[in-house]
Amino acid sequence: MTRTQQYIENRILEEARYIVDNMTTVRDTASKFGVSKSTVHKDITQKLLDINSGLAEEVAIVMDLNAEVKHIRGGLSTQRKFKELYN
Repeated sequence: MTRTQQYIENRILEEARYIVDNMTTVRDTASKFGVSKSTVHKDITQKLLDINSGLAEEVAIVMDLNAEVKHIRGGLSTQRKFKELYN
C-alpha cells in the first residue's frame, strides 16, 4: 500500500469514528477534516465498507438518524434566521 493510500484509509477511519463518536453530520465532518461533503459521503458509504464493515454499519445508523431529523434541523435553522432578521 502506498503512502497516499494509507493516508486516505486512515482519513476514512478517522471520519467514521468522528461521525459515530459525535453523532455528527456529513457537513460537520467535512468541515472538521477539511474535505468536501462529497468526499466524506463517498468515503463513508462506499470505501469504508471495504475497510471496516462493522464501523460502516455504525456510521449507517448515525446517517439514518440524521436523515430522519434533517427536516427538523432545517426548520430550526430557518426559525433562527428569521428571529435574527426581525429582532
